[in-house]
Amino acid sequence: MTDASETLSAPAARPAPASTARSLSLRGSLPVSTSLLLLLPLAVLLGWAFFLPIAKLLFQSISVPTWTAEHYLRLLDEPLYVRIILRTIWIAVVATAITLLLGYPIALLMTRARGLLAIIVAVCVFVPLWTSVLVRSYAWIVLLQRRGIINDWLLRIGLVDSPLTLLYTEGAVLVAMSHVLLPFMILPIFSTLRNISPDLTKAALNLGASRSRTFLSVTLPLSLPGVFAGCLLVFVLALGTFITPALVGGPRTLMIATLISQQATEFLNWPFAGAVSFVLLVLSVGITVVFRRLLGIERMVTYD
Repeated sequence: MTDASETLSAPAARPAPASTARSLSLRGSLPVSTSLLLLLPLAVLLGWAFFLPIAKLLFQSISVPTWTAEHYLRLLDEPLYVRIILRTIWIAVVATAITLLLGYPIALLMTRARGLLAIIVAVCVFVPLWTSVLVRSYAWIVLLQRRGIINDWLLRIGLVDSPLTLLYTEGAVLVAMSHVLLPFMILPIFSTLRNISPDLTKAALNLGASRSRTFLSVTLPLSLPGVFAGCLLVFVLALGTFITPALVGGPRTLMIATLISQQATEFLNWPFAGAVSFVLLVLSVGITVVFRRLLGIERMVTYD
């Protein structure tokens, strides 16, 4: 009787006051002033070495020799520059598709491989990523030149009578860029695939689904956030790639980044280089925003 009365008279648990909940949620976080102080060196460095030169270059595109839009109109009037912009977008799209087709199976293999095979696959993915882009581009020159390894092999087995023109073509640019950008497609897909619970595929198999049906209905839909992230990363990087198209593509396969360098360093036409840079900036930022809004990457990533 005594215990029952004590139980009935015991006060009900009350929710924590708002101030207490707020203090608990902020526990471990830094004060605003300390956070701003820590961010200050990075903000100063970015402002001085990144944003200021870009702003100055873009300002020259509309202020030299006077307030004018002639540099942007020149981009639209001359078919050569329109072709360069369209070629850049085309090569970026195709390179993204090639890296996706090659990268997804490799990412899937990385999640399933064990032991020595896992080490070999990881080395094949990470070692090219740690190697300089310049070295990898020159390696493709050695392979694709008229007296290179591929032409020598084709001549030796009798498939061709004279060396083929493999270097300084769009095909050479696509192959080299796909090789350079392949790790940036593999790693986001691998990260997403690794976080998929193996119990889901086991449940699908136990319910009678075939392996192909399990992949198409379970693994592939759950890995789409990584696929979209990889596609966006590779596409934006391909738009602004400079070294590989300049070395492997040559003057006949100009891309936007190569055109900017040519105008700034060879012709010293900084205002026009600024106008081309603005177009590249709009393409990169615009496509990123559209991609995120259309595909809802953030919702797909955060939704479990």
